[in-house]
Amino acid sequence: MRKGSFNTFEDLECWKACTEVRRFITELVKKYPKEEKYALVDDMKRAARSTTHNLAEGFGRFHYQ
Repeated sequence: MRKGSFNTFEDLECWKACTEVRRFITELVKKYPKEEKYALVDDMKRAARSTTHNLAEGFGRFHYQ
């Protein structure tokens, strides 16, 4: 693949990195105490998901097929 040539947002290095962080957060929050389940854990999971969703949305916004 040429530098700067992307077919999908999944080709972006930043999306791949965010996906790794998302998986790490998912495994990490499983170890948190039950009383944190609906406070800190929920916020961490939503933030981790948000990064990949925002990258995908931004890629589609300026990518014409």
